This record gives sequence, structure tokens and C-alpha cells, in this order.
Amino acid sequence: MTAGLALEVGEARLEIDATAGGRMASLVVAGSELLARTGSGPIYWGCFPSVPYPGRIRDGTFEFEGRRYDVPVNLPPHAAHGTVLDRAWTIVDDCTLAVELGPNWPFAGRVSQRFELDAGGLEVSLSLEADELMPGAVGWHPWFPRRLAGSAAAPAPASPPLELRFDAASMFVRDPDGIPTGQLVAPTPRPWDDCFTDLRSAPVLTWPGVLSLELTSSAPYWVVYDEPAETICVEPQSSPPDFIHIQPAIVSPGELLTATMTWRWKTGDDRWDRGGAGAIAR
Repeated sequence: MTAGLALEVGEARLEIDATAGGRMASLVVAGSELLARTGSGPIYWGCFPSVPYPGRIRDGTFEFEGRRYDVPVNLPPHAAHGTVLDRAWTIVDDCTLAVELGPNWPFAGRVSQRFELDAGGLEVSLSLEADELMPGAVGWHPWFPRRLAGSAAAPAPASPPLELRFDAASMFVRDPDGIPTGQLVAPTPRPWDDCFTDLRSAPVLTWPGVLSLELTSSAPYWVVYDEPAETICVEPQSSPPDFIHIQPAIVSPGELLTATMTWRWKTGDDRWDRGGAGAIAR
């Protein structure tokens, strides 16, 4: 693999690419690759950290403390997913990476990410430390394949299609530009490219007969993107997309904004759930 970290416990192997945004590039569990690649750009593969703004910033511009700031528009016409997803991170130790926010963010600070792998799951912590007062939020953007098909080293026949159980009480209304307005409503039917909050239970992804994955996080907001035919994204975030405009969150100098994300898995027919409220059809 490219320079980075590799953690292996039992039937699980995690690879983190330090040169490509400190992202989880591969997670193979019991022979199945759980992370997908849908394109060549930095947004479209693995599981990358979104800092200091998960999701979009409308038109790549905002005001803070009476001054206007512009950030690069990388998902026209908006800025998206922060400033560290395409930067090289520094390996701090055998399970930790760190990076400065970089020249595309007008405030100084840094990000660190720590990984802990065991035989039944993975826990990741993500922290933003500010050197000056700034708006800030953290989150992750994982891409999951609709069907598991072994791994790059050992391909296997495709699994049945992914089933997602996701049960939230509230969803943000999106305007014609696809940006949340700040208004909350009861969730509408899928497909979704939407932000939710007030979860009633942990999201569960199940590839029937192969693997079931439960996602939990200290972050209270979740974006679900299930429009693509081949992938699904389930993204925990400390703030909703465009938070700078609709729900400002401030990080003070010396303060740490930290979120955790935990993935727990069961293999074969052993599942975290068997349907119920919030189950999504294939």
C-alpha cells in the first residue's frame, strides 16, 4: 500500500492512506472489502475525514466575525467536505495521524485521527484543534458497496444487495440547490441525499448471509446518500452541511472538538437487526 498505517486483528485488516487525506483506504473483514471506490477524485472512495466543514458550504463563501471568507469550490457551485481530504497527513504513531488545516482554510489549526481495531470492530476518533477562533465541525464520509465481492486479493461472487436500516425522527429540508435550510421535518421517502438527526437506533448495514455492520457515533447528525446504484454513504457529522450559515458552531483557541465513530460487525447470518422500523428496501 501507499505510505500509511496497516492494522490487523483476527479476520480484520485496515489500511489508512496517509498521502491521500488520512483516509481509510481499505477495510477487509472475513475476506470482504467493506469500502468502495466510485471515481478517481478524492471525494469518491474509501472513508475520509471531513474537516473543518463536513458536507457543503454554499457557494464556497461565508462571513465570520464581520469579515467575508472564500474557500475553494471543489463540488461546483459549492465547497464540500473540508480541506484535509486531499492532503498528506503525518504518521504520529502506529495508530494516529495528524495534519494542519492547510492553505485552503483561512484559520490556523490542526486535525488528528486515531484508529483502534479489534476482532469485532473499529473505533475512530477525530479531533479539530484551533489556534484561533474559527467556525468548525468534523465528520467522516464512507463509501459502502451495494454488494460485497471478496477483496482485491481474493475476489468472490457478489453478495445479495445491501440492506440499510436507518431510523431518524428528523430530516433537514433542502432548498433547490440541495443545501439544508435549517428547517426540520419528518423524513421523506428515499432516495436520499439528506441530513438527519434525532436517531432512534443505530444505523445497520446488512449484506445478507455475508456481514452485518452497526454504525454508532458521538456525532448527532448523519448524512445518508443512497442515490448511486452501486454504493451507499452513511456519514456521521458533528454539525449539518452548511452549518456556518444555518447552525454556526465555533471552536475556540486551544479547544479540541472531538467526535468518535464505531463500527461493529457480525459475519454470516448473524445480524445486528432483522428488519423493523426504519428498514430500507434494497
